Amino acid sequence: MKNNSFRDDVLPLKDKLYRLALRITLNSAEAEDVVQETLIKVWNRRAQWEEIESIEAFALTVCRNLSLDKIKRMSNDHESLDDSPHDSPDSSFSSNPEELAMARDQVALVRQLIDRLPEKQRSVIQLRDIEGKSYREIANIMCISEEQVKVNLFRARQTIKKKFSETDSYGL
Repeated sequence: MKNNSFRDDVLPLKDKLYRLALRITLNSAEAEDVVQETLIKVWNRRAQWEEIESIEAFALTVCRNLSLDKIKRMSNDHESLDDSPHDSPDSSFSSNPEELAMARDQVALVRQLIDRLPEKQRSVIQLRDIEGKSYREIANIMCISEEQVKVNLFRARQTIKKKFSETDSYGL
């Protein structure tokens, strides 16, 4: 197997781990805690790294599981992803302030819709559409079949599309 290095193979994953944890916990501070716990757990398993096929998939699985544990312990008072400064729309596409404001509103609406999805669908959307993972990688990370990944992704996209169209047509 590949000789893994914590500095070269694990630490560069911290941004991906944070985004996944944030998508699941919906809380920036909790997501940071989850990433720190994940890195510690991965480090503590360094003796078994040679047996692990993909250190990235392993780290993402640990992160997901820790995130799920966190949300079980947390109350329902979630901080929305809309409060996070990263992921703002690219202002370079338009110099028109009205178009820029509309784009920001649409991004905020999509974030809210993603936040309201069931956890599995949120995780699949995060891993596939935001992180760019393959169906096989997502299946390994989430411990479900590739077909379940596809079904959850389809349902999540359909729900977001339907709710976005409804909300956008009402102007809310």
